[in-house]
Amino acid sequence: MKRIYIDYAATTPAHADVVKAMLPYFTETFGNPSSIHACGLEAKEAVESSRIEVAGFIGARSEELFFTSGGTEADNFAIKGVAYANQKKGNHIITCAIEHHAVLETCKFLEENGFEVTYLPVDGEGRVDPDAVKQAITPKTILISIMHANNEIGTVEPIAEIGKIARAAGVYFHTDAVQTTGHLRIDVNELGVDLLAMSAHKLYGPKGVGALYIRRGTKITPFMHGGGQESGMRSSTQNVPGIVGLAEAVRIARREMVEEIQRLTFLRDKLIKGILQRIEDTRLNGPLAFRLPNNVNISVSYVEGESMCLNLDLAGICASTGSACSSGSLEPSHVLRALGLSADLAYGSLRFSLGKWTTEEEIDRILDVLPKIVGKLRAMSPIYRSRQGR
Repeated sequence: MKRIYIDYAATTPAHADVVKAMLPYFTETFGNPSSIHACGLEAKEAVESSRIEVAGFIGARSEELFFTSGGTEADNFAIKGVAYANQKKGNHIITCAIEHHAVLETCKFLEENGFEVTYLPVDGEGRVDPDAVKQAITPKTILISIMHANNEIGTVEPIAEIGKIARAAGVYFHTDAVQTTGHLRIDVNELGVDLLAMSAHKLYGPKGVGALYIRRGTKITPFMHGGGQESGMRSSTQNVPGIVGLAEAVRIARREMVEEIQRLTFLRDKLIKGILQRIEDTRLNGPLAFRLPNNVNISVSYVEGESMCLNLDLAGICASTGSACSSGSLEPSHVLRALGLSADLAYGSLRFSLGKWTTEEEIDRILDVLPKIVGKLRAMSPIYRSRQGR
């Protein structure tokens, strides 16, 4: 049985060209970029050329891009760094209820250390109201952090509108773009963001490397201290193979992204339509418009998402119930609850996230298998049987 992987939002397989680009930096060009001899200078050149590639992809200057260990570190760096550097000006941060835990837990940490955080609600499709952002700003507001697109329901937020509000108010603006880098066109100037986080393993690069864009002039405190790498902003010996891999993943995205968006949107819409038509009492979570091209999040009444996932796995289909970061939690998704879903519907959610190697045949296979699984599980549900008068 051929396995179907449809959990690309959790992680992507490294592209063969990415692996090929990385390999020499493990065994041949293995020097420390901080060393002044030839081996070190070769490694440094690889890091700096990669910096130019990745920065250019998002419309930034190379000196505004700093490599990290991933998206979580980049989010922590942005939020804590701006908070502590600007606490003489104010202590208020604005974010929203459906952010990734990398943002929410960082904000909770800051709350425990004297900062105030406003958690804005979202509408029934997961969109933040820019007017609500504007109204939440106070004289003490120093940072707004709103994600570019949600990792569970795929909602793309009105970042450019919020960016204009932040700029007019003189407030720094950070966005978690982990789910959108390499999947949607990004220009930091058009979006109006001062800080942007990304992660390589979400766009067919390696795990353990990411980057943070910091607009020139942003007042921010370094997150890690040590040998002064990354222009003193992020100490630690650079992960040269990982950085090279991120740059290669960006080159591939630059070349293929437009066509891939069209292909995935077609497959996404086919899967959404097929599930809603073939299985009664289901609902799409998140909007049809303003949605990531690869995201499908469905709630199925009278069935637990975990049970559906386990049965899909037995059928050779790898999907998820939501964010991989919270898959071990017994609590219902904070994202779905923020949309106003009942606990039962939140527990009964499935996330399918499509990717580069998803085929139409795989979509057809899911549409064949899932209704049978739901039917079997509902047959064991006393609530569903009662509803059916059995």
